[in-house]
Amino acid sequence: MREAGISTKKEEPKKLSGSELALAYLTSWSEKPEEWKFQKTRQTWLLLHMYDKEKVPDKYFTILLDYLQGLKGSARDVTVQKAEALMKEFDNSDAEDASLVEKCERIRQVLQLLS
Repeated sequence: MREAGISTKKEEPKKLSGSELALAYLTSWSEKPEEWKFQKTRQTWLLLHMYDKEKVPDKYFTILLDYLQGLKGSARDVTVQKAEALMKEFDNSDAEDASLVEKCERIRQVLQLLS
């Protein structure tokens, strides 16, 4: 088989990135709640990257807003504190960059939801 150039090695399945895993976690929460299990690392990733449209596209952000309604305890408090701090930061800057405007809109939505 080697002489014929046929590989005998088994191909390892492609490992998913943190982004793919977190978005799959969110989709599972939304579509299959009976199979879904809480995963702190996935929630943390989502909370860290939720304002980035590249990492969390709009269709997932809508699901994420629903997910955030169930956020409790320190995760909720910290998320609100970070959102408020980011909003103050953007209010003090003169930037009119389109990506910053989108980010501000997401921050505003999270604050309205959690406050």
